[in-house]
Amino acid sequence: MTKTISFNELRRIKGSLPEGSIHRIADELNVTVQTVRNYFGGTDYAYGKNCGLHIQPGPDGGIVVLDDTTIYDMAIKILEEAKNKE
Repeated sequence: MTKTISFNELRRIKGSLPEGSIHRIADELNVTVQTVRNYFGGTDYAYGKNCGLHIQPGPDGGIVVLDDTTIYDMAIKILEEAKNKE
């Protein structure tokens, strides 16, 4: 399932994640930490893979099409968990 959001929204989600979330996502999905970082807009493909992130120029940092929302869904779940703890 694909999802389309703005690049700035994707970065906002990453920036809102509690400390250790990137490692948690990587561990649960059995991927490298850099692969998760690349999903959120990083570009170090020597140590991580491309996760089907397509960025097109446009407003609000550009338009991002996510081919696979697994990492996105886990990030939203972690944010909801953190919100419920407050």
